[in-house]
Amino acid sequence: MNASGVLGMSAPLLRRVYEAGAGAVVTKSLGPEPRAGHPNPTMVAVEGGFLNAMGLPNPGVDSFIDEIKELKEEGIPVVASFFGSSVKDFERSARVLSEAGVDALEINFSCPNVEEEMGMLASDAANVERVTAAIRGATDKPVFVKLSPNVTDIVEIARAAEKGGADAITAGNTLKGMAVDIDFRRPVLANITGGLSGPALKPVALRCVWEIAEAVHIPIIGCGGVSTWRDAVEFLLCGASAVEVGTAIKTHGFEVFRDINEGLTNYMEKNRFKSVKEVIGLAHRC
Repeated sequence: MNASGVLGMSAPLLRRVYEAGAGAVVTKSLGPEPRAGHPNPTMVAVEGGFLNAMGLPNPGVDSFIDEIKELKEEGIPVVASFFGSSVKDFERSARVLSEAGVDALEINFSCPNVEEEMGMLASDAANVERVTAAIRGATDKPVFVKLSPNVTDIVEIARAAEKGGADAITAGNTLKGMAVDIDFRRPVLANITGGLSGPALKPVALRCVWEIAEAVHIPIIGCGGVSTWRDAVEFLLCGASAVEVGTAIKTHGFEVFRDINEGLTNYMEKNRFKSVKEVIGLAHRC
């Protein structure tokens, strides 16, 4: 799949992702209300990837319903990423997106949360469990919980999500970082800090997947630095059942999905694996 935030703002772009070889498409993270995001500059290339501080710009869940219906009419599996600033926001968005016909929901627990009720949601196991349970009660669609690596113990958070009723865990998201312009002598990003994505993130994401796989009994979607089929295999071996691709689309183009699929197929044939299920978590058993 494409990672949330990458090419997820319109049906035509998501259609191109699917036609390029993705098994499903993931929307931009959608909020209860339209959001403009942060002022420019919002992205900069750094060693090993990119820093971005987009600020979750989106048209709001209600404005994206037609895009979802258009994709579903074409038989494209859609995962809707969404966020909120209160339990009611999360519940309402889950209902709206479910009624629009999405195939699954991905809760973005790595986003800024402004209401005191929610606090630092991504690092609060109790609230992760509480919000996940509320969303689980608001929809009959599969619920994926996307976690942040910017926490003390991601395993504790993953367990809380599973206890709250999550059907899968997406691990992980970007790492907080910054870049400085030595000529202007100031941070490059208008927001000062941003999220690091790309190849530099892969070792961290692999570690997160490995640790979570040792602790939960639900599937894991690996995300962070997937650029090639070899990267995808590494995530599968660590315990992921699927992967999301983000920054590599910017550097490799839409062909990255086809290349990963073909490379994975060749790897399985060469090693006489009959199913991807035989690869998942294999490194834990060797």
